Amino acid sequence: MLKFLNKKDEINDSSNDNISISTSATSISSKSKSKLIKCHEPFEHPINLDFKKQDHNLTTEEQDKYDQLLSHFKQYITKDIPTNDQHIEFHPITEDEKAWLTQECFIRYLRASKWKLKIAIKRIEETIIWRRTFGVVKLPNSKLITPDLVEKENLTGKQIIVGYDFENRPCLYLRNGYQNTSASIKQVQHLVFMLETVINFMPPGQDKLALLIDFKSAPAELNLSSKFPSLSISKQCLHILQSHYPERLGQGLFTNIPWIGYTFFKVVGPFIDPYTRSKTIYDQPFENFVPKQQLDKEFNGLLDFEYIHELYWPKLNELNEKKRNIYMDNFRKLGCDIGLSEYDLKYTKIE
Repeated sequence: MLKFLNKKDEINDSSNDNISISTSATSISSKSKSKLIKCHEPFEHPINLDFKKQDHNLTTEEQDKYDQLLSHFKQYITKDIPTNDQHIEFHPITEDEKAWLTQECFIRYLRASKWKLKIAIKRIEETIIWRRTFGVVKLPNSKLITPDLVEKENLTGKQIIVGYDFENRPCLYLRNGYQNTSASIKQVQHLVFMLETVINFMPPGQDKLALLIDFKSAPAELNLSSKFPSLSISKQCLHILQSHYPERLGQGLFTNIPWIGYTFFKVVGPFIDPYTRSKTIYDQPFENFVPKQQLDKEFNGLLDFEYIHELYWPKLNELNEKKRNIYMDNFRKLGCDIGLSEYDLKYTKIE
């Protein structure tokens, strides 16, 4: 079913820039409607609430490199750090930045650097400065990536966080057929905003996401684009994912790929690193990876998910802020130090 809704669920005759579109992510299902679960909002928790602390199983040599990395950054955070990639102005490390430098963060960068200490140090320092430059971290006189800044990009629900897979990884859907804007830096900012949000949705003991990419076109009457992202935007997004979010992809699932899609993959293929490529799966049923209770009927799940922007977007940001507040409250209770466990930072009693 497809609707055009405003806040009062009436037809909105606004311009394309401001229109809010309610779309069902599904086609007509053969399932009985009585068995389907109506859904307009993200899930706060996975089905499995038996959270377990990660066992990193570091060898003696790996533990030694971790200890050296931690020692380096304990010194690094005592100095003023460049506010951007121009290295002209400097600012002390912020509380949010210290909270980002967790035990698992250090291990992710070490693994991505094949346990080469100098490379891991360089990559983390570069990411700290990139986060400042790009607006992920708030600094005086900086422009932060906020929900308001990127909201227009998500009016059609082209990126949604809905449900968790069997490994408790939150699912970030990229719906190529619901493209509503032209190629610009805003599209990259939108992706970074959703990445930061889906990281906050990761439950204790999980530090990876499931990326589900659906190339199915939106209904024709929406007049939305199914055009593939430009090569320049694709390269920029891949660079950010691989350089500044290493070891974050648990699995990448692709479905409804048109023939031209395989040509596109051949073009961008050289820019995809081996780790990312090893996590991608093509045209396998999503139900093999996601519990049906948190999967849309389009993919043979039990959800009747419909994207209504006025319902979904505020709830997403409300939950995101709630989860971030839990993380920062725990960070302060645990002493505001770097190298803390993300399990301890994310843990809260679920009523």
